[in-house]
Amino acid sequence: MFSPRKFAKDEEGTILVFVGICMVVIMGMAALTFDLGRLASTQTDLQAYTDHVALAAAGELDGNADAITRANAAAEGMIEDSQFFAEGSRDLGSSADFSLRFLTGLPTPGDDPDDNDPVAGFVTTDSTAAVMVEVTATPRTVFLPFGRALADLLGVTRPNEDVNAVAIAGFTQYACDVTPLMFCIPPNWTADANKGAAIKLRTGGNNSAWGPGNFGFLDPTDIGINPNGPCAGETGSKLYICLIAAHGNLTQCVSQRGVDTEPGQRNGIGSAIYNSRFDLFQSTMSNLKNDPAYSPGPQVIAGWENTGGACLKNNPTISSDSMPFPPDDCFATGSCAHGNRFGNGDWSTGRTAYLDMNYGDGPANNLTPHPLGNPSGTTRYKMYLNEIARAAGGDVLAGRSESGRPQCAKETLDDPDRRTFVAAAIDCNANPVSGRATDIPVKEFVKVFLIQPLEQTSGTDFDIYVEVVEQVGGGVGSSSDDGIFRDVVRLYR
Repeated sequence: MFSPRKFAKDEEGTILVFVGICMVVIMGMAALTFDLGRLASTQTDLQAYTDHVALAAAGELDGNADAITRANAAAEGMIEDSQFFAEGSRDLGSSADFSLRFLTGLPTPGDDPDDNDPVAGFVTTDSTAAVMVEVTATPRTVFLPFGRALADLLGVTRPNEDVNAVAIAGFTQYACDVTPLMFCIPPNWTADANKGAAIKLRTGGNNSAWGPGNFGFLDPTDIGINPNGPCAGETGSKLYICLIAAHGNLTQCVSQRGVDTEPGQRNGIGSAIYNSRFDLFQSTMSNLKNDPAYSPGPQVIAGWENTGGACLKNNPTISSDSMPFPPDDCFATGSCAHGNRFGNGDWSTGRTAYLDMNYGDGPANNLTPHPLGNPSGTTRYKMYLNEIARAAGGDVLAGRSESGRPQCAKETLDDPDRRTFVAAAIDCNANPVSGRATDIPVKEFVKVFLIQPLEQTSGTDFDIYVEVVEQVGGGVGSSSDDGIFRDVVRLYR
């Protein structure tokens, strides 16, 4: 007979109540874990996708006029991925799956930097100013059946089922082991479009604005000095002399996005520091002829008579039977571009004179032609290389007052590029420079060939004639044999 009192006191099967409660909790946690796992997996998929898109797009932000166009194309055409749990297509790989914003930078971190600091104030549509790209994935919805059921059961708001991801990447080019020289270029000027053209560079001062053809230095504080190189421990003008004149003066890296400039006119720095490459040790360089760090290259045709013995003295006489490479013909007529500073590569008249004087019978037909005939080469740099190659370590010239080989320095370098520089080309119209300036973007790094020694000057204002060899550190067909160039693409957020 059923007894209510006895039933109330009966403890058999009590554990089933706890088992039932625990099962509900366990099943609920498992269900929520299932939903959260789908959310987390989708977020991981979208974040990986946006990271890859950002890196692909950022790799095109080189500061050129078409950088944003190329970045958009790279973002859409190069990256394909997939997601598995969100609604809609599983494929990730079209412009519908993301949006891009290009940035000039990021907020400066304060005492408490936050990756969520807004970047709206840094958005740009200018390809030359864009250094970063922000990629935002198109939100995806993940169906959460257990989360919805639990919310409905408890009478609370359903969980947010939208998943998103954002990534910011940037691109910077670095140049290492380059000469700390810069020069101003005209708007839209490029090295590869002007290969073989001569430039007349003039020292830039520290007051008036610089224009195309002015040159100066890169701040050695930014460059950094190799503690094991020839310039270690040098300061002031001696440091600049060493950085320009010595070989093997390896330096640290500078960002192409922003360099600090110094005026080309500096006390203690004159034309003589460039002439050591021609075996000319004059003025401030007179005591360095036996220093291997300042050895000249294998071809040093200067066009000056060697009347003082093994070493040319100050104020040498112009040679009557040899001449250095001439600049473009337009310099003689004053018709070169941009204030007679930028040539057009036509040196046909000068080339004929050079070959006649150095390898023919001379302007007065009183000289002995070279037994090997004329060297070849359409540009001065190519002819220079041919002269060195066919001399095979011997004299470059024959029957002339100068042999074309070093006679003064204790040692001679076999490296033809002893007479080349890698200099930073800067658009000084778009980025005003008047001597000292900070964070000036470099349009490109240019390898130039020193075509002739500098005229002796007692002051700090002088001209340098160079020939454009090529762009270095990037670009189709360019070489990086001078200096080390790195394209660095990285994620910032």
